[in-house]
Amino acid sequence: MTNENKKTAVLYRMVMPGHICPYGLKSLDLLQRKGFEVEDRHLTTREETDAFKAEHDVKTTPQTFIDGERIGGYDSLRDHFGLDRVKPGETTYRPIIAIFSMTFLMAAALGWLLPEPVIGVRLIEHFIAISMCVLAVQKLQDLASFSGQFLGYDLLARKWVPYAYIYPFAEGWAGILMLAGVATFIAAPVALVIGTIGAVSVYKAVYVDKRELKCACVGGNSNVPLGFVSLTENIMMMAMAIWMMVKPLL
Repeated sequence: MTNENKKTAVLYRMVMPGHICPYGLKSLDLLQRKGFEVEDRHLTTREETDAFKAEHDVKTTPQTFIDGERIGGYDSLRDHFGLDRVKPGETTYRPIIAIFSMTFLMAAALGWLLPEPVIGVRLIEHFIAISMCVLAVQKLQDLASFSGQFLGYDLLARKWVPYAYIYPFAEGWAGILMLAGVATFIAAPVALVIGTIGAVSVYKAVYVDKRELKCACVGGNSNVPLGFVSLTENIMMMAMAIWMMVKPLL
C-alpha cells in the first residue's frame, strides 16, 4: 500500500501515571485491526485532558479523528465501522449463552475424569447441577438486586418476600448436593419445589399475562428477557429432581 492510500487516524487518550484509559486502549486496538496507521496522542495530566475537552467541546475521552472528522469515543468508533454492540438497557441472551456453554464444558471435563462415557446420562446430570450452582452464584453476587427483579414475577415471592432471598441459597445447595450425589432425598424435593414454582410463575407472567419483563435467572439488573430461557432453567431443575428421585428405584 502506498503512502497516499494509507488509512490514518488521530487518537487522543488518557495515559497518566495512575490511570490508562481502557477505552483508549480498545480504540487503539480497533483502529489498528481495521488497518489504520494511528497517531497516538497521549493526554498525560488532568489539566491537559480538561483543556482538550474544552477545545473540542467534548465531555469524554478517548476521541478519534479520521480524515479530520471527529468520530468520537469507543462506542462511536464501533458504530462508525458498523460493528454491533449491546446498548444500555438492550435485551441480550449473551450472559445465559456464556453460562450454559461454560457449564456444559465443565460437565464434559468432569466426565472425562470418570470411568464412564463422556456422553451420557451423567453428563446431563453434571451439566444441570453445575448450571444450578453457577446461576446461584450469579444471583448471590447482588442479592438485593436479584430479589427486586425476582419479586416482579415469582408467585411465591410476591406472597412471601423472604422466599426471594432464600431461593438462590436453595438452588445452590441443591445443585451442590446433586453434583456430589449425596442427600438427594433433600436436594431433589427442594429442586422440584423451586423449579415448579418458577416454571408456573414464568409461564403465567409471559404467556398468560403477556408481560415483558427481565429475567432474574442470571442475577439482578440483567437484560436477559423473561421467557423461554427462564422457563427452560426451571424445567431443567424439575427434570433433574424427578430423575434423582426415580433413579434409585431403577
